[in-house]
Amino acid sequence: MRKTLFFILLFNLGLWVDSPAQVLQPGFKPDEYREILKILSVTARDSLKNRDMYPRTYSRIYRSQPMGLDNLWELWQKDRVAVVSIRGTTKSEVSWLANLYAAMVPATGDLQITDSIIFQYNLAENPRASVHIGWLISTAFLAQEIVPTLDSLDKAGIRDVIIAGHSQGGAISYLLTSYLYSLQTKGDLSSDIRFKTYASASPKPGNLYYAYDYEFKTQGGWTFNVVNTVDWVPEVPFSIQTINDFNAVNPIAGAKEAINKQSFFKRLIMRRVYRKMVRPMNKAQKNFEKYLGEKGSKTIKKKLKEYKKPEWSHNNNFVRTGQTIILMADEEYAEEFPDSDSNFFVHHDVKAYLFLLDKQYKEQYEE
Repeated sequence: MRKTLFFILLFNLGLWVDSPAQVLQPGFKPDEYREILKILSVTARDSLKNRDMYPRTYSRIYRSQPMGLDNLWELWQKDRVAVVSIRGTTKSEVSWLANLYAAMVPATGDLQITDSIIFQYNLAENPRASVHIGWLISTAFLAQEIVPTLDSLDKAGIRDVIIAGHSQGGAISYLLTSYLYSLQTKGDLSSDIRFKTYASASPKPGNLYYAYDYEFKTQGGWTFNVVNTVDWVPEVPFSIQTINDFNAVNPIAGAKEAINKQSFFKRLIMRRVYRKMVRPMNKAQKNFEKYLGEKGSKTIKKKLKEYKKPEWSHNNNFVRTGQTIILMADEEYAEEFPDSDSNFFVHHDVKAYLFLLDKQYKEQYEE
């Protein structure tokens, strides 16, 4: 696959050698995101009856076979800009399993996904950073093809790369971007490659410390989290913040000692209040880890028989990540996309996002 793709890239580059070089620029570009949305729509369905939903300026170079937890990616190209398009959730049970397997693991470690593949990753420098295990598994499988492809792109002179995904694909695009940055830092991937990430309608990929790390590394207009305000998917997974999720220096950490210094009757009352506040959060965290982690691992093993469960990081403080672009739903949108009791994805569909994008940004389109 790698050699074949390399020659295809060289051929396409030869066709465009006389055209002006397309260079990625920082900042949210509405028309750029519009083309990305259409690419993501094709990636989700492979073929579309509505030709207006096909991108106007990009050509598809490669479509992978499903892998891992029914994950798939495509490579698209325009001049010297490539797009790595990651498919989101499908109708298959195993694809949904990737979403529901929502325990947290450290953002740095080793993940054995097969007997022959141990995925070594460093997605954040902060040792307290954690990420979603299901989407990390998906990232591990996809990286086996995507990283060699990026190396081929670099050799073909294509070094501007957009990483994009809608829904589950958006969550994976965060983790993949972090992984690619880490490879560049280690010298395992060319530092000449420039990445820009569009996480569209994405759920939350990790905890606050992962978000800090990701946003610091991609600041300056190189990553975007695009959200329809009535879409429920960006609101998941559930977030549980316990006293263990705060930075080390905080007044809450010393609450027990402060209570012990109070008079006898004050101590009795304050201890009771403290326990009533803290215990439910800790219990909820343990339950989520039990059902979305331990029990989820047993189900994952039925699909990935050689997979080995990692150690959990014992937190569930999922947060929204990246520079957020708000697509604000209004009355006109509600008429076009009314709430539905049977279609839970009416506000999550690419068409809903395109409608709001055109409404808010049409005057800014450069095409």
